[in-house]
Amino acid sequence: MSNQDQTPEPRQTDRWLEPGKTNLQVIYILYLASFFIGISGLVGIVLAHLNQGKSAPWIESHYTWAIRTFWLGLLGSIVSIILMVVFIGMLTIFLVAIWVIVRVVIGLQKLGRNEPIDNPKSWLL
Repeated sequence: MSNQDQTPEPRQTDRWLEPGKTNLQVIYILYLASFFIGISGLVGIVLAHLNQGKSAPWIESHYTWAIRTFWLGLLGSIVSIILMVVFIGMLTIFLVAIWVIVRVVIGLQKLGRNEPIDNPKSWLL
């Protein structure tokens, strides 16, 4: 047989890059790590946007939840930075951080139990 007759094997990728449970766990962990390494949150949101729409419906609810957690957290952080001028921003940035952490923990817990997020488009919890 010549090399032309052989079909190449599909490229093997890491599971954490493919849409699904492992990918979402990585995204949630990247969000938590962003409190220490800011750029990791950006990596997480890119992964979430790239893999959204490619999984089972219960997994998709987690992608929606993760994407909204990032963007709403960013919005809350920007508003908090602006409010630091009137000294209330320190309190609001702390509340935004707690909100993000709670949403990530809820996401990880439900993901671990193979459950969808009940209301993934919620602004709260």
